[in-house]
Amino acid sequence: MSRNKHQHLKGSEVSCCVKYFLFGFNILFWLLGAAFLCIGVWAWAEKGVLSNLSSITDLGGFDPVWLFIVVGGVMFVLGFAGCIGALRENTLLLKFFSVFLGLIFFLELTAGILAFVFKDWIKDQLNFFINNNVKAYRDDIDLQNLIDFAQEYWSCCGAHGPDDWNLNIYFNCTEPNPSRERCGVPFSCCVKDPAEDVINTQCGYDVRLQLELDRQKYIYTKGCVGQFEKWLQDNLIIVAGIFVGVALLQIFGICLAQNLVSDVNAVKANW
Repeated sequence: MSRNKHQHLKGSEVSCCVKYFLFGFNILFWLLGAAFLCIGVWAWAEKGVLSNLSSITDLGGFDPVWLFIVVGGVMFVLGFAGCIGALRENTLLLKFFSVFLGLIFFLELTAGILAFVFKDWIKDQLNFFINNNVKAYRDDIDLQNLIDFAQEYWSCCGAHGPDDWNLNIYFNCTEPNPSRERCGVPFSCCVKDPAEDVINTQCGYDVRLQLELDRQKYIYTKGCVGQFEKWLQDNLIIVAGIFVGVALLQIFGICLAQNLVSDVNAVKANW
């Protein structure tokens, strides 16, 4: 073999570093997606959804399990395509992986730009979303845990304040309401006493019968929409860093896949 021909074939080899790095990158992605899917399916099984699929539409608010199912499903499919595509040097799967990842990146970028441009509309939608979930608070244990976590983490109560809990049939202040929780709020709205080791789940009972100033001693009076905005402003660098990091990982994955496709096509061209 002549020296020029040897150099030509050598330059058309598939890079083992790119191939196995992409495989390793995607197998972690794939396993994480599988874990998310398993958690989602297990949660549905615990709630009896798998035995009665019509109950999926029964919940009036947001079911957090959907987040695990959707994110896990997308990660599983992408990770599988990337793993098999890299290992088998399958250009079709590699192109599917890079195009789908590019589409997700484009949607994320578009969502970020629209969120910045239409900040007021996003704020209204967030308010609508929280109030819808307040209405369905007792309908699903996962939704209830999500709302309790948000109210405790951001030290807030309701979308704009504690009176938003009038939207819930158990907490509203109407006279015909027979619930013991009438004119109250969930325990996650309560200001925590550091001396208490056990959570007092009845701390919010009748608290909205008191005057505004008296309420502040026992519960958070700020709404979650405002507190979430404040949290974003205080942690803007961290949030932006996370989004940039995720975007760079996506771009890196697309570049690796395209590089491997080019190497495979170059090798095939020499056959």
